[in-house]
Formats: sequence, C-alpha cells, structure tokens
Amino acid sequence: MTETTTPTPRLWTPQGFREDEWRHAESVDALGGNAKVILPLEAFLALDGEARERAAGSVGVQILPGEKLDAIVPHLASLPLVSLAFPAFSDGRSYSKALLLRDRYGYAGIVRAAGDVLIDQIPLMLRTGFSEFEVTNETALRRLEEDRLGGIPFHYQPSARPAQPGVRYSWRRQPAV
Repeated sequence: MTETTTPTPRLWTPQGFREDEWRHAESVDALGGNAKVILPLEAFLALDGEARERAAGSVGVQILPGEKLDAIVPHLASLPLVSLAFPAFSDGRSYSKALLLRDRYGYAGIVRAAGDVLIDQIPLMLRTGFSEFEVTNETALRRLEEDRLGGIPFHYQPSARPAQPGVRYSWRRQPAV
C-alpha cells in the first residue's frame, strides 16, 4: 500500500506567491511569540472572551462548508482572517460565504480559500471576495507561477468585485424601457 502525502500548500495572492505567516492549529495553545494561527470554528468559539481579546490579531478562524457564518459575525471586527474550506472542488458553498462576508457583513479582512483550490476556480473566487489562496494542486501552482490565471472576461452575475471595464452583460443592470 502506497502512502499518499498532502503537499504543503503555497500561499498565492493576486500580487503573486508569498510566505504564509499563518499556520493551522487545533487550539490556541499553538500561539506563542509572533505566531498567527487559524483555528477550527469549534476551537475559536470555545475561547473565552478574555482569551479571544488577548489573541486578537493573531487568531483567524476556518469555516467548513457545513458550518454557518452566524457564529462568527459578532467577532468579525477583531478577526484578521477567515479561511473558507474547499474539501472538494465540487463543493461550492464557500463561494456564497465569501460573498456574504464581503457584501452583507462588510468584512474587510483576509478571506482565504483553503483545500482543493483549482486554477479554473480562482477567477470566480476573486470575484466573490477571496483575497488569498492556499494552493496544493500541481496544475494550479504551475499556471500561477507562469502568471496564467485565465478566466472568462464576461460576467452576468453580481459579485463582490466588479467586472473589468469593457464588454459585459450590461443589460442585466439596466431598467427595461
């Protein structure tokens, strides 16, 4: 039986690859010094108010597709990072969560995509409000290294990030005559 290992994710932003100052942890015990940790939702919610206040700016939270955003809404002002999980490329619930964070809740912090992030998903992820990506897929890494993001330039659905100027489906936003 061959053992499969999950490749270490590389952090990509629209400005390119960069070092990741955040690491995933199971509890706030991983904090220390200048460490910045991303906790699972359950671990984040288990922190008492004082611990959460002490860790402000150093603790982010990861939300799985089946978990609701409602639990973190009261804490968004002190959360520098919300990581939304993509356990499988076919599970798109985190797209909706990113859009809700940006549009409904006005969240201005980092919205990170983590998990099965594929190259053809990144343009829509950017439009729905993601700001950075943990990428492990070899094809996605190669294309991002080559600065070949791709994507479709025409958008007909609303998004957190407007389409580039030029040809688009403007009839969707104009009143009927």
